[in-house]
Amino acid sequence: MTDPAAPDKQPVLAVEAKGEDGGKSSDDVETAVSQPEEDVQPRFSVFTLWQKRAIVFCAALTAFFSPMTAQIYLPALTSIAEDLQVSSAKVNLTITTYMIFQGVIPMFVGSLADGWGRRPAYIICFVIYIAANIGLALAPSYGAVLGLRCLQSAGSSPTVALCSAVVADVATSAERGSYIAFTVLPIVLAPSLGPIIGGLLTQYLGWRSIFWFCTILAGVTLLLLVAFFPETCRTIVGDGSIPAPVTHKTLLQLFKKSMRKRTEKNDETEPGPLPKGPKKPKLKLEMPNFLGSLMMLTEKETCLLVVSSGICLGGFYGISAALPTQLTNDYGLDQTKVGLMFLPIAVSSIITGAIAGRLMQWRYRYYCDKTGVPFDRTRQIDLSNFPIERARLDIGTPLLVVAGLGVISWGWAIQARAHLAVLCFLMVVMGLGMVGYNNTSNALLVDVQPGRPGTVTAAGNFVRCLLGAGFSAAVIPMIDAIGAGWTFTIFGVLYLVFAPFLFLVRARGIKWRAELRMKIEKKKEAEEESSPSS
Repeated sequence: MTDPAAPDKQPVLAVEAKGEDGGKSSDDVETAVSQPEEDVQPRFSVFTLWQKRAIVFCAALTAFFSPMTAQIYLPALTSIAEDLQVSSAKVNLTITTYMIFQGVIPMFVGSLADGWGRRPAYIICFVIYIAANIGLALAPSYGAVLGLRCLQSAGSSPTVALCSAVVADVATSAERGSYIAFTVLPIVLAPSLGPIIGGLLTQYLGWRSIFWFCTILAGVTLLLLVAFFPETCRTIVGDGSIPAPVTHKTLLQLFKKSMRKRTEKNDETEPGPLPKGPKKPKLKLEMPNFLGSLMMLTEKETCLLVVSSGICLGGFYGISAALPTQLTNDYGLDQTKVGLMFLPIAVSSIITGAIAGRLMQWRYRYYCDKTGVPFDRTRQIDLSNFPIERARLDIGTPLLVVAGLGVISWGWAIQARAHLAVLCFLMVVMGLGMVGYNNTSNALLVDVQPGRPGTVTAAGNFVRCLLGAGFSAAVIPMIDAIGAGWTFTIFGVLYLVFAPFLFLVRARGIKWRAELRMKIEKKKEAEEESSPSS
């Protein structure tokens, strides 16, 4: 029996799911002879380890577009204002509208992807994004730039929520910690790399080259998605063994299916009827539920996790907004060097991605042993009475405290004009805490909302964008009024204030989830009772 947890020799993108059927694709399952199933809990996913890694890596690559597009644009603001003959305030308005759409649109697309599938959502988003970038590269006026920036945000912003949903599709709670780290990396790396790329393009090729660059990069990514990225939505393909509808198949899957049919036609003997494979679920095309994401914020556990994660990343955006001004005015750094100062956070985020995933798996295994639950990375256990909050927040809570202390220290260091090495060290500390906590909180959010990963991630994205916009807008006026030290002390204290609430989640999470399940079951029963009479 082939174990999907064992690495393959060739890390090929998971277009063809290989499982216990000896390497058959999802199409092969339709014609495979049924084998007697063992009386064991089914595997969570038929994708192999390297296939899952390739799928998550590709999803993380798409998630890079939303934060990258927001940041790559910043070095060109002055050039755009001069070229279009408008004020800097009007150009800055394009940033505000981008962030508004960045928070709202994923709530529609997240629920759409949970019902319609990941591939259609990805393809629609990238087609919109590419069209918007072409329009921006050719935009003749400020009004065109303002409107197309909204369209650009609508195309790129859902990719973060879709990335987390893909991780939930293919990874169990036991292994989710190591994969969820990929979903946070783009959010942190983009603010570091975006301004550098945007500054170089603007300086040497002009501001319109930024959008041509985004068009080319998105076009290549879209080709990869269409050709190789498989449908992973569990309501459509289950564990990956159920054949996806034709509209959800990759080009490679369609090509192999065509070749297989051609081979069958050339056979001399006509094949007899073969037993049917897994039944295809009926595809239900429901309209996206915007209120679904907002209603999740009324749930105790989800609300506390989303708000704490939003504050954590909001502080990061506040630092990102203040860093260029502070380093330029107080340290005399040019634009390129300011961009390089973001690299310590980028480096720490990569380190944290590797460490936090292992720590989460270690605590998960610890609570499996403590509760007598068999630890198996390939099978999803019932989390109804499992202390998943403790397994995640044992790691996440200390990291949130570290992030808060790092933010406070960084504020006073930059006010005292400490050496750049000190600032870099404190940024590494902040990166470890911020990225580490967001890894654990994102994993826990998907754990407590197993059937709606896209919707809950979209809700988290909405709160993060809202708080990020607030922190970014407030940081400079606060520094001017009370200084950097007290400004970032306030930010850091907000981190520390939420730490006790995480202990509350840790202690009462199982009870809250049970209450929520009962509420949902009663609602379903009421709907079933009222449906015959309607």
